[in-house]
Amino acid sequence: MVDLERIKAETVVYFRALDEAATHRHHFRHADEEGGLWYIEAVRDRGELIVIKQAELTSAGQLHRYSWEHLEDEHGFLTDQAINPEEDPLEAIPAEEFLRVWTQ
Repeated sequence: MVDLERIKAETVVYFRALDEAATHRHHFRHADEEGGLWYIEAVRDRGELIVIKQAELTSAGQLHRYSWEHLEDEHGFLTDQAINPEEDPLEAIPAEEFLRVWTQ
């Protein structure tokens, strides 16, 4: 049987370590099909861009935030897939824009 609590704890440790050790962060925005905006903070790990924080601002104005401190809820979850700005429909944004949304 899979120990879900252990897996969750290991996931938290991984994302927290990336967040706390990051010296260079990348920030992106993505518009979804429903009119929502996704804001992403990512760092490099083993050659890939790993999302460590993401915020969804829905078309209704609701804000959902995900990070190692809050991995998931009934609205969504922190992605566990690496991103590729050259292939994914992402727009690079300044850190200040990401932080403005993240801290509201």
